[in-house]
Amino acid sequence: MGSGHYFWAILYFASLCSASLANNAKINFREKEKKVLDQILGAGKYDARIRPSGINGTANKPTNVEVNMFLRSISKIDDYKMEYSVQLTFREQWTDERLKFDDIQGRLKYLTLTEANRVWMPDLFFSNEKEGHFHNIIMPNVYIRIFPNGSVLYSIRISLTLACPMNLKLYPLDRQICSLRMASYGWTTNDLVFLWKEGDPVQVVKNLHLPRFTLEKFLTDYCNSKTNTGEYSCLKVDLLFKREFSYYLIQIYIPCCMLVIVSWVSFWLDQGAVPARVSLGVTTLLTMATQTSGINASLPPVSYTKAIDVWTGVCLTFVFGALLEFALVNYASRSGSNKANMHKENMKKKRRDLEQASLDAASDLLDTDSNATFAMKPLVRHPGDPLALEKRLQCEVHMQAPKRPNCCKTWLSKFPTRQCSRSKRIDVISRITFPLVFALFNLVYWSTYLFREEEDETF
Repeated sequence: MGSGHYFWAILYFASLCSASLANNAKINFREKEKKVLDQILGAGKYDARIRPSGINGTANKPTNVEVNMFLRSISKIDDYKMEYSVQLTFREQWTDERLKFDDIQGRLKYLTLTEANRVWMPDLFFSNEKEGHFHNIIMPNVYIRIFPNGSVLYSIRISLTLACPMNLKLYPLDRQICSLRMASYGWTTNDLVFLWKEGDPVQVVKNLHLPRFTLEKFLTDYCNSKTNTGEYSCLKVDLLFKREFSYYLIQIYIPCCMLVIVSWVSFWLDQGAVPARVSLGVTTLLTMATQTSGINASLPPVSYTKAIDVWTGVCLTFVFGALLEFALVNYASRSGSNKANMHKENMKKKRRDLEQASLDAASDLLDTDSNATFAMKPLVRHPGDPLALEKRLQCEVHMQAPKRPNCCKTWLSKFPTRQCSRSKRIDVISRITFPLVFALFNLVYWSTYLFREEEDETF
């Protein structure tokens, strides 16, 4: 009898459990979500035109909206237009107590909407935006989540082209700060306040790749603005980009150095090779001018001097100086040859005069009587006699006291001092002077601009 009671009790308990499971299986949570949405967003129950109350439902407090974003990619940074393009997932979160609902004992975590006009939305805009668009492939990349406590999360994927004013004084050894600014358009700080979400308000995709820049770091800050109509809440994130120098080293600096060095080849060519030296000088000058024009074409016209302008300007000056050096060599060569020819002509004329004088004297001797005495020529020549002058100069040279040797004069003395070798001496001096001055310029240039670049790292 007792065992029969136990059997019926167990059977009754099993039937109750099966009935409870059957009832739970019949609950349709999608239908529950629809009823909750109709309940909180139904006609006459919710007005999206009215902003939510402030903290703890106070009507005289502003609505706080927390903002965070996920930086997906940065496609380009344009130096000429001073802008950059970015794709991000933008999120806003605020509390609207009118949207509270029953979560069915924790089974309904949140409600999802895809129509932003169903609920109140902050009037945020990007103040430095030039262009922008939403993403609608395959479906609009946007959602709204409503949580049981009335918290609303709005998330959307957008692409923006933003203005980025740049200071190009150190280009291409520069760092640029590009900002992303967000502000309220119509609601003042008495009604709406934007706040950065605590923790990690800005996230960046791993392995972010940029063609010519590196994202070093970013900082979040506030930038509230005051106008005639009131004070408006504003947020900003500053992105610090460092320009990759290796690209410019290969494309600009090394080719310019090579052009300058090639222009020095003319110093080693014979001064009589006029076509070769002129062609080399003009070709390097035109190539350097073309290189400079190409560099400036990719940059905006600015009122200050950039680091690249100093480099290309000095390189162009060196190439032009090498061409002018040949012009000086050619002039010195022709001037020296003319003076040498005039000197030879004068010497020939004097020699002819002396020969004529000797012939006249000999003829006079033949015409005189045999008993006549011959006039003896004096052993000491007259002061005006060129041969006596030459001998005297030689004696003075040999009689001069020895001087202390000078290394520069000794090196230069290897070349004759006559006028025709002056052009050769100019070439030899240029072979040493041009490389030394260019090396000194490189030392000053790199020490100056690299030091200034390190000062900019204090951002």
